[in-house]
Amino acid sequence: MKKFAAAILAGVAMSLTLASVAEAKDKVIGVSWSNFQEERWKTDEAAMKAAIEAAGDKYISADAQSNPGKQLTDVESLISQGANSLIILAQDASAIGPAVQKALDEGIPVVGYDRLIENKDVFYLTFDNKEVGRMQAREVFKAKPEGNYVFIKGSGSDPNADFLFSGSMEVLKEAIDSGKIKNVGEAYTDGWLPANAQKNMEQFLTANDNKVDAVVAANDGTAGGVVAALTAQGLAGTVPVSGQDGDHAALNRIALGTQTVSVWKDARELGKNAAEIASQLADGKKMGDIAGAKDFTTPGG
Repeated sequence: MKKFAAAILAGVAMSLTLASVAEAKDKVIGVSWSNFQEERWKTDEAAMKAAIEAAGDKYISADAQSNPGKQLTDVESLISQGANSLIILAQDASAIGPAVQKALDEGIPVVGYDRLIENKDVFYLTFDNKEVGRMQAREVFKAKPEGNYVFIKGSGSDPNADFLFSGSMEVLKEAIDSGKIKNVGEAYTDGWLPANAQKNMEQFLTANDNKVDAVVAANDGTAGGVVAALTAQGLAGTVPVSGQDGDHAALNRIALGTQTVSVWKDARELGKNAAEIASQLADGKKMGDIAGAKDFTTPGG
């Protein structure tokens, strides 16, 4: 089993309470974003940047544009620009490893932002993704307590995809075991791209002669792809679909009745907390001494 120092925001309104400490100002906090494909990342960034600058520190950033290779060079660039600590939203949790290790070797602390980076020396900050998966499944199950279910998961290179799926399975296991629910298809969505989610959904519809009764989709982007596939078959609005993030497009689909639920998480709190944690780590505070931190053990060991 692998253990990490982590802070997990449980629910949609809970935030960490960070102790007031004397911190050096004028630190440089480097942030590596995987992309801005999902609407929510701009919200995270605004909160993070505001908190960094309010503390008298400097915000520098890079957008990997969904390219794991570019993210490696982005992190190296942030290091060369004098980053005193790094916040990384990993595009590929495995591929980012060498750049993370380079930072750590140079004494630069790293915060894995909302996606797990499997390195015991990286601080992990996220929401309770298993609970998000449970919430998604509960709402879909309320709407359709039996029938053929499809699971459109997140990216296979993002550990969150499995956290979400495992949470959903906890809720649906009894119904699956009893035969009330049949899993007729599950697939990862490469890069979390809506277009890939749509392709996966189209394949599942074809394989099941359109006999799909419910879809547990990992986020609002994948839900959008699912709804597009359902719309093409005249099924939108008849098949419950989950999501998360509270994107404007998703809220519109919910109003139209083509999406059932979007689990909203306060990204502003996560961004603010990441900024404060990165600053404290840059000042030499140990991960285990961060207020609200606890040991986190990966499910796979």
